Amino acid sequence: MAAHPFNDLSLAAHYDALNPWGPGDDFHLGLIRTARSVLDIGCGTGQLLRRARAEGHPGRLTGLDPAAAMLVQARRGTPDIEWVLGDTRSGRWKREFALAVMTGHAFQQLVRDEDIRQCLDAVREALTEDGRFVFETRNPEARAWERWTPDRVHTITGPDGTEIRVSHEVTHGPANGVVGFTETYACDTWPAPAVGRNALRFLTTAELDRFLADAGLHVLARHGDWDRSPLTPASPEIITVAVAAS
Repeated sequence: MAAHPFNDLSLAAHYDALNPWGPGDDFHLGLIRTARSVLDIGCGTGQLLRRARAEGHPGRLTGLDPAAAMLVQARRGTPDIEWVLGDTRSGRWKREFALAVMTGHAFQQLVRDEDIRQCLDAVREALTEDGRFVFETRNPEARAWERWTPDRVHTITGPDGTEIRVSHEVTHGPANGVVGFTETYACDTWPAPAVGRNALRFLTTAELDRFLADAGLHVLARHGDWDRSPLTPASPEIITVAVAAS
């Protein structure tokens, strides 16, 4: 995964404002509520798990993220949630989780085949026999990257009143499904903008299914949006619910 500006403590403090709660969070929270143990891969500031615990989730909740600054935010006031620094290479869990989730299109940051295979193998190993893995990727047929242009500026107000302007610009691709882009975060009180470089892989359903099958997983359900509507060429998302192959 590429280096990201949210590794910076000052910007990580604004992450929840930059990524407000939405329909995708509601979708995943509904699944978490009914799962006895949950692994959130790429948990960020832990919004999902913190909300689940605040609602009274009684089971094991574990968040995994490679950015230490994000976990600083996650750990505040949540001593009964396990926060692990790293990625799926960092922790080896065996048949411990009834549900694993990967939200915020984090799965698309797995650009290389070997990274996808390693992640899915680790997820399969971590799931109980009846466990589920739920994640989403952007539908490549919807070509979301064509809207990532510098003139589309999104402004948010952080918890301290700071106004931050966010813009994106594609730098290369799509090539073999990979799109490279920059994310720029600017504020009038900062000495300079924070710029992150990233790359995302846009996989077709056929490609996803091959990777899942190789890891011993198969698709239980698939949706094109958070309202559980069927997947069509115009759908913005490919939402996958996978289980262990019998």
